[in-house]
Amino acid sequence: MTTRAAAPRQTNASSSSWPRIAVVLLAAAVALSGCQSLTEQVYEPTVAPSNNPQIVDEVQKNDPRAQMGAREHPRIVASYGGEYHDEKTERLVARITGALTAVSENPAQSYRITILNSPAINAFALPGGYLYVTRGLLALANDASEVAAVLSHEMAHVTANHGIERQKREEAEVIASRVVAEVLSSDLAGKQALARGKLRLAAFSRNQELQADVIGVRMLGEAGYDPYAAARFLDSMAAYSRFMSVDPDADQSLDFLSSHPNSAQRIDLARRHARNFGPEGQSGDRGRDYYLAGIDGLLYGDSPQEGYVRGQTFLHGSLGIRFDVPAGFQIDNKVEAVLATGPGDIAIRFDGVADEQQRSLTNYISSGWVTGLLPDTIRTATVNGLEAATARAQAERWDFDVTVIRIEKQIFRFLTAVPKGSASLEPTANVLRTTFRRMTPQEAASLKPLRVRVVTVRDGDTIPSIAARMMGTDRKLDLFKMINALPTGASLSRGDKVKIISE
Repeated sequence: MTTRAAAPRQTNASSSSWPRIAVVLLAAAVALSGCQSLTEQVYEPTVAPSNNPQIVDEVQKNDPRAQMGAREHPRIVASYGGEYHDEKTERLVARITGALTAVSENPAQSYRITILNSPAINAFALPGGYLYVTRGLLALANDASEVAAVLSHEMAHVTANHGIERQKREEAEVIASRVVAEVLSSDLAGKQALARGKLRLAAFSRNQELQADVIGVRMLGEAGYDPYAAARFLDSMAAYSRFMSVDPDADQSLDFLSSHPNSAQRIDLARRHARNFGPEGQSGDRGRDYYLAGIDGLLYGDSPQEGYVRGQTFLHGSLGIRFDVPAGFQIDNKVEAVLATGPGDIAIRFDGVADEQQRSLTNYISSGWVTGLLPDTIRTATVNGLEAATARAQAERWDFDVTVIRIEKQIFRFLTAVPKGSASLEPTANVLRTTFRRMTPQEAASLKPLRVRVVTVRDGDTIPSIAARMMGTDRKLDLFKMINALPTGASLSRGDKVKIISE
């Protein structure tokens, strides 16, 4: 949550879909399956294969596809927390992109590669050669060939004009949806027709993704990278998704309208195509040493401007606040709000709004931003010495607790949602209220961002002993093994290089 989240925003507490939205947002943040070919603002590249970015501008000057990407670029950067700038990491990504460009379907296509300042695991492309990769994805990857696998896949979207094709398909579907809404009197029939339209779009996109996978693996092999890196990194992303899931045993394939094929299918296909370049382990270069050197010191997790998540605790030094969520909850710190989900379909949203008028908090709760509010439940309260107010709201399938807390000219808001009739509402909301407090100046000053640190294994080091040096998580061993793609039964040898997360 950035300090920008203090700007006023509307929250509809009666929406029965809100807790589900929170869950979906958490899932989307950890999956490369969020790869997009967005089609819908001008951008000076901070890093590109060319030493003179103005050459790219000249090449793309009259390209309508590049103009489409340029229009959308500012929104993409803003929604992912801005650009991430680190000279050695930018050089690393440019090196990989340059090698792939030479063997792409269209070597004359110029690319603008942007590292997004987001811990999410994601990469995507815009028409005209705009490529994006998050620093979260760079932290998860273990060598240059894995990042090359991601970028070659996205470059394939560009060269195959998937962004243009998808835009046309979506425009046609919008028109069809309007006809359905206006012509069909049966609400059920209308919903069924709209659902079929969404499935048609999803199937179309799945075909695009498989085509991009095939092109991407070919580019990997022809550029001299390990062609099996695509399958290997898909495995890593699946492991990360399981690690981040509130319910690790949930079936990860049940994403009904996922725009990507089933991961197991993609991994199998990627390995089959890679065999064209030789046996696994004997084909191409992984580029591990220069890759690890390029990401050593990379910012990991939340940026200082958005606050920090440390296990079950959210801390924001600039705002000077902190609170805990109950055990078993997973926190997702987004630009617009802090979300948390827990067992039993429980969801929490936390954000802040400016309050120049200094109105009473009971009046603020009843001012219209919470629909479904139960006015008789509005109460004044005190939260660790701070002025507060609470209330309840209801929707068809959900019960809500609304808690607002004032610090000077800011109102901080907690919305807790549970399935209707659940006994978990009050205990969950009570954890938030009892732990929310101001940070001391010493606490705020001691906050430091987490970074990826590359360490060399020494005599006597073991996986548990190095994992014990991890920071920012109470699952140190699991996270260490996951970010280093260490399988069950793996061991370390003297001289090996591994990633840890520390300040």
